[in-house]
Amino acid sequence: MESVSIKTDTRTYPVYIGPGAIGGLNAYIKDAFPSMTNLMIITDETVRDLHLPALEAALEGFNAKICTVPSGERAKTFDVYYECLSSALEHKLDRKSLILAFGGGAVGDLGGFVASTYMRGIPFIQIPTTILAHDSAVGGKVAINHPAGKNMIGAFYQPSAVFYDLDFLGSLPLKEKRSGFAEVIKHSLIQDIKFYENLKDQIHSLDDIPAGKLGHILKKGIEIKGTIVAQDEKESGIRAYLNFGHTLGHAIEAEKGYGEWTHGESVAVGMVFALELSRKIFGLSFDIEEFKNWLKSLGYQVHLSPELTHQSLLERMKQDKKSEGQKVRFVLLKEIGEPAMYEVSDELLLNELASFSKHY
Repeated sequence: MESVSIKTDTRTYPVYIGPGAIGGLNAYIKDAFPSMTNLMIITDETVRDLHLPALEAALEGFNAKICTVPSGERAKTFDVYYECLSSALEHKLDRKSLILAFGGGAVGDLGGFVASTYMRGIPFIQIPTTILAHDSAVGGKVAINHPAGKNMIGAFYQPSAVFYDLDFLGSLPLKEKRSGFAEVIKHSLIQDIKFYENLKDQIHSLDDIPAGKLGHILKKGIEIKGTIVAQDEKESGIRAYLNFGHTLGHAIEAEKGYGEWTHGESVAVGMVFALELSRKIFGLSFDIEEFKNWLKSLGYQVHLSPELTHQSLLERMKQDKKSEGQKVRFVLLKEIGEPAMYEVSDELLLNELASFSKHY
């Protein structure tokens, strides 16, 4: 098992990565929370059925209460959030209690937001079970969705620790592997050309990435995110670069209805579009066609599906958290590893969306 230290202005915490990582959870809780009064696990239906016995075995000696929520983005609603708070009250959690967010990115976002608001904030630990959650479990962004936009209701609230047990990843369907791997690709493009080239040269299928290689890849992605978060915890500057591909990606997710396209599948299309914009605006020299062909070989779509109207996507993008005064701001790349924020006019966006759609 390896570890990465995440340092922010408000907290420094460990991320433990490797097969069997939850084996260290029991001792960590006893050491870090000696006065803990109550423990509640927030998990979803799928993870509960697949992996809850393993987590309960790792928590021997603790009487953990279980709060089960729907799987995927269906967990990130006001109603489910309210149900989690009600469950915490019913189980008599207090300010010395602890929440474990056990699942993918949606459960981590929800569980962290519950922890951040319950009794004005109690500690929580992230226990990710997906590749996608290597990104969302680190950095302290917690949120639920609103019908008008993804992650619009939330907070910056760091976990006390992250236990990333790679044994849980073996049960992931290919669609979920694809969703998570898109965020790995994003980290490489905004920070490290060599990391990108290694991914492109070594990963030709997402069906069965060797555990050792996957662990190295995920650790590298976490380190990149940790470096950025350490400099800008609350996204007043460079942390926005982590949203590369997300401006259009979030709009696609919302228009398709959360869950029809996964987060990563939507972000993959958003990254291709952002690269095309980067070439037009900054003269980016990156081989976008080679990139698209690699994505397609891994099973991603690389263009907008025809039922998505450009005006609707534009309105969604105007609601993006990076937008200011109804002006859409994109994370673009001057070169690989050199991101920049750029305000894009409505006219240019609609023209580029039209051009982008012609290739479907």
